[in-house]
Amino acid sequence: MTRERAEEILHERFGITEFYDEQWAAIDRLLKGERVLMIQRTGFGKSLVFQFAGMLLEGTTVIFSPLIALMREQVNKLKDINLPAAYINSTLTIEEKKETLRKAERGEYKLLYIAPERLADQKWQQVLNNMKLGMVVVDEAHCISSWGHDFRPNYHKIVNVVRMLKSDLPVLACTATATTRVQSDIEAQFDNSRMTVIRGKLGRDNFWSTVVSCETREDKMAGVLKLVESLKGTGIIYCGTRAESEIYSQWLEFNGISAASYHAGLDNETRKRIEVALMNNKYRCIVSTNALGMGMDKPDIRFVIHTQIPVSPLHYIQETGRAGRDGLPTTIALFYSPQDDQLPLSFIHNSKPPVKKYEQLIELLKREPLSWNAVIKALNLKQNAVKIILNDLTVQGIISREKSGSSFHYELMHNAPRLNVRAFEEVRKAKLADFERMKGYMERDSCRMNYLRQYLGDTPSEPCGKCDVDLDRRFSVSASEDQLDIIRRYRESCFPVLELETKTGILANGVAASYYGVANTGTMIHQCKIENRGDFPEHLLRLTLKAFRAHYKPGEFDLIMYVPPTVSGNQVMKFAGRIAEELGIRLSHGLVKVKPTKPQRAFESSLGRRKNLKGAFRVGEDVKKKRILLVDDIMDSGATIREIASVLKSARASMVGPLVIVKSTGSQSDKQL
Repeated sequence: MTRERAEEILHERFGITEFYDEQWAAIDRLLKGERVLMIQRTGFGKSLVFQFAGMLLEGTTVIFSPLIALMREQVNKLKDINLPAAYINSTLTIEEKKETLRKAERGEYKLLYIAPERLADQKWQQVLNNMKLGMVVVDEAHCISSWGHDFRPNYHKIVNVVRMLKSDLPVLACTATATTRVQSDIEAQFDNSRMTVIRGKLGRDNFWSTVVSCETREDKMAGVLKLVESLKGTGIIYCGTRAESEIYSQWLEFNGISAASYHAGLDNETRKRIEVALMNNKYRCIVSTNALGMGMDKPDIRFVIHTQIPVSPLHYIQETGRAGRDGLPTTIALFYSPQDDQLPLSFIHNSKPPVKKYEQLIELLKREPLSWNAVIKALNLKQNAVKIILNDLTVQGIISREKSGSSFHYELMHNAPRLNVRAFEEVRKAKLADFERMKGYMERDSCRMNYLRQYLGDTPSEPCGKCDVDLDRRFSVSASEDQLDIIRRYRESCFPVLELETKTGILANGVAASYYGVANTGTMIHQCKIENRGDFPEHLLRLTLKAFRAHYKPGEFDLIMYVPPTVSGNQVMKFAGRIAEELGIRLSHGLVKVKPTKPQRAFESSLGRRKNLKGAFRVGEDVKKKRILLVDDIMDSGATIREIASVLKSARASMVGPLVIVKSTGSQSDKQL
């Protein structure tokens, strides 16, 4: 097909008049059955390449993508132009997945988006074998490489699929963030002798970039607010933790700026609602962890602000790349204080579970095969850490995943090789080096955009002329007394909600007086419990009562109960007594612990936490039809409150409302309690 004829079809079907030269170069090769690695900046139009080629190729184009938001958005757009498309990911029901697979097997789609995790599903593997494939696309291909910023173990399964394809079946791998090292890794995994690389210029000429120096958390809050107030349009504010995303969204709302918090802890419906609202400009800001990043196709995002230094320039490039895709002037700002280093360094050092956990699992599998739940229980790790261990051991040929009836188990391979941990250390060192390069971006005395381009492997170019360095405008923030007063008022009127409510239980959403680490609340609790400084101070009582009155209605409770201590003293009991006296609600000592438990911080897995608490509590008085206010000092996972609510439900209580002093932010300092 000639380019002229292709552009006629492009205009007829997509409403676009012409291709970029690099787009056509990729499409031309794909239509000839070749393999292409396309490295182009965010907003370049990589999706159009595989959508157009997939439309013309015979059979179904399968797009492997980790981006739920992108799948939903692109499929809707393809349906609007009558191009049959669908997706399969975790947002679909079991029946919806089955129906989509049936249609895919019958060849009813031209494009089918698949989450890489689906490759573990035997039904999907069967459908893939039966389908008439037109092309395979690996979106966000940097996820294949352990040197990439977002390595995902399931992408190795895609590599295995590609290696089994016929030599003349077209394959497209595309990404906006690949260093030359990541590029070489992708080429090697996809057989670089058969792959053409099309690499474009990765700089963004419309970005006005700056780094803002701050000394304290309050300086940062004041600076972010002032900047957002000065900007027009909608934007994204990236935070390092879920708690920070909630704090900043509430802070902006408190100051009259419409905002929403977005993170991986939200259910699918809530995340979808926020994404749609952002697309329709219902919010000025979405305040997010890195959960909102790749796949958000909104061309007119006018600013991206970071309140936390990312772990690498690749992360920063990926997240700032969401903005200004329409080519209009866009503000990019990074707020930084020296104490910010702690969080990204903890992410890097904990990116791989401890080696002793790998060795422990190998020893256990020498005795007998283990199921998924048995592995979690034995290792006492979060699910994601267990997945990393299982994948690493599988890739090294040490273990295999075998089917047993309707379930799966893991077993040691015959003549399994020794565990190779040298590769783990190499990746860790590379990540630490990348973090130092990220700090190098902030400490630049020459063009910031050129620094990022050179990091990605671009050839040097003229300074952008739009960053704070080129303009010789360095910024710092120091909160004024007026701004500090507004922050104090915010903290005494906006309280963290404890999302605990379910459709079938009696547990309601609760409230905390503060987040751990904010305004010294966590420090006060630590001093009282760990350093034996006595009862919780009056300040915590007043703040907690204020949170109660802001969240609950008068007369909503019949009884106050408190969480019995595990290892500490009677501070929570005394605190609950003071709350009962202030509110005029009877205090009950009827909730008792009937078996010893370990501190919940000793357990990483939810299975371990639930087992630790099972059967630990008993209700010693009649609570039938009682509405109970349950008081505790700190809530982390919420497992203790859920277990107690279950016990109270069995005792026929009608409602349980949690009230705690602080909500954990998930940091190491929280876990000391």
